[in-house]
Amino acid sequence: MRITRDKRLRHLTLGLGVVLAATACTDPTQPGSGGSTEGGSATQGGPSGSEAGSEVVIATGGEPDSFNPVLGYARWGDGKLVEGLVRLTADLEPEPLLATGMPEVSADGLTYTFSLRDGVTFHDGSSLDAQDVVATYEAAIDPELASPVAADLTALEDVEAVDESTVEFTLSEPQSSFVTATVLGIVPSESLDPEPAASGDVVGTGPYALADYRSGDRVVLEGYDDYWGEQPQVQRATFVFVEDDAARAARVASGEVDGALLPAQALGRVEEGGDYEVVRRDSADFRALVLPESHPVAGDAAIREALNRGLDRQALVDGALAGAGRPAFGPIPPEATEYSEAVEVETDAGAAAQVLDEAGWAEQADGTRARDGQAARFTLMYPAGDTLRQNIALAVQSQAAELGIEVEPEALSWEAIEPRMREDALVYGSGNPYNADLSTYPLFHSSRAFQGFDNPGGYASDAMDAALEQGRSAMDEGERVQAYRQVQEELADDLPWVFLAYVGHDYVIRADAWSGYDVPLVEPHEHGLQGGPWWNLPAWTTTAPSD
Repeated sequence: MRITRDKRLRHLTLGLGVVLAATACTDPTQPGSGGSTEGGSATQGGPSGSEAGSEVVIATGGEPDSFNPVLGYARWGDGKLVEGLVRLTADLEPEPLLATGMPEVSADGLTYTFSLRDGVTFHDGSSLDAQDVVATYEAAIDPELASPVAADLTALEDVEAVDESTVEFTLSEPQSSFVTATVLGIVPSESLDPEPAASGDVVGTGPYALADYRSGDRVVLEGYDDYWGEQPQVQRATFVFVEDDAARAARVASGEVDGALLPAQALGRVEEGGDYEVVRRDSADFRALVLPESHPVAGDAAIREALNRGLDRQALVDGALAGAGRPAFGPIPPEATEYSEAVEVETDAGAAAQVLDEAGWAEQADGTRARDGQAARFTLMYPAGDTLRQNIALAVQSQAAELGIEVEPEALSWEAIEPRMREDALVYGSGNPYNADLSTYPLFHSSRAFQGFDNPGGYASDAMDAALEQGRSAMDEGERVQAYRQVQEELADDLPWVFLAYVGHDYVIRADAWSGYDVPLVEPHEHGLQGGPWWNLPAWTTTAPSD
């Protein structure tokens, strides 16, 4: 592979954007690690201080671990601060953004040529050119950086600036998802100097620039005066980081914020008040049990099959999710062309018990099971502070007990979870509706095992690798669909994970203040600053009367 790199790229984590706590939460599989603020200090001016809807205050459930797109920020676009060559529409289709049009693609599918817009400037005043694109993508695939984005760009062999406004990507093999992967936010090559940028600097081309950032508290975005596109009507947006569900609901109840992510259980009281509108988004955001390959119980084929067949997913949705979701059987949502019914299974506790009996997991006097002195017991980790995953872990514990399997939930920080993923099971979240390749390859290809939070159970299968590689390289639609149906058949056979539910995303937004936010968007797992009604914040129009 021929990639020309500047040694300055090694300093990217210092010189580019904001790098916060060193956790894996830059990956879309993780929530942020935000904290609530005291006394409303994060809502400078508050909603009552907004000028005819030009300001908005939003309480989100977590804080980005980094605003650096190469480190995973805004992995599916819509970064507000940063922009890619293309963006994804509400219909999940790519359209040009920093590029003047869709790329020219060679007949063999190995060369993609993009032309850049003229007159685009970064927030530091420098002009966008092809070298910025080259530097960004070279950093993304630099093995020393170990970017999570690299999993989306495995076929990228070379990227070159043909001239100041033309970039050419060369692939080692065709990659059907490549255009979708070019939502990656572009940053200026000058920011890759060895001297680190000041803490809090984010240099992008987006409609908003960073006005203020306080880790664990808030980030404030303001409209960028020299933005190449149309100026947003909402000129100031404050995102308050409030991890606790009850604290966010309290801020809504007090009128302190204009919008928030809320759990389904809190929506009824908000709806009754009439001051806020509820916006519910469908999602491809799944929750699953990742079962480590090396664990003597969680890694056992019969235990996995028993859980897959014996857990009642609809009961889990109705209880743990308060009805805000739907059962899930795999990483590809049922609306997708590539979806296969091979992953589906009817809940059958009797069949699950029979599987355990036949495998020698005998029922003991107390109702638990054991085999050769090994109790059917394993720890199930979940992130502390994540109420939804806690509810899921407790529901799994209760249902698994009926099968004689002892599940022991344990709340931990992400820093504590990461080193234990080889040994202990995990309530895991991920998923995107954009592309079957990008929602499966990072999770199940053996090359991604324990790469950050990719493939956290260490699953490895030659047959799975072959199916994923075929799907990634297939340019024919029928061949691609067949490859991903094979991927799902391998998952159904091997059961490295037990998929449980797709989580509905529920939000509230102040009524009669703005319009344009209620679009038919199916959301990915990542939905903090990027998702929700504020997904298309620059396109909002104000409905509040002028003074």
